[in-house]
Amino acid sequence: MKYVVISELSIMVVEDQKEARAVICNMLSEMGVSELHEAGDGREALQKLDALYEQDKHLDLVLCDWNMPGVTGVELLRQIRTVSPNLPFLMITGRSDLDSVKEAKMAGVSAYVAKPFSPEQLEAKIRIVMQKAMMKTKSA
Repeated sequence: MKYVVISELSIMVVEDQKEARAVICNMLSEMGVSELHEAGDGREALQKLDALYEQDKHLDLVLCDWNMPGVTGVELLRQIRTVSPNLPFLMITGRSDLDSVKEAKMAGVSAYVAKPFSPEQLEAKIRIVMQKAMMKTKSA
């Protein structure tokens, strides 16, 4: 089985709170990730994704906050799934109620990471999500 090399991933962090986004990006930088894309909300994320695809660049993972003004994390996930059904999508949330979990699963979320989280917890979740994605592409 191929090992996930986090430093080689291209990751987009979608978080409307600047400080939280900076903390997450810093955690990822500490893990060696050099290709980081940031978006302050769902609309900006969609624009940046379009721009990446137009430049023939790829994205390996989206880390996205659930609660954002305008386009929420789940709405962004639904829109991404229409063009990139297999793009790993890790939802960052403080929510754990059953209805929210069901809604995100129905939309095609890859996994969740609950706030607050440590760099170790984030890295473990990323490894799990990317490992699952590699298994999917192998069997497809």
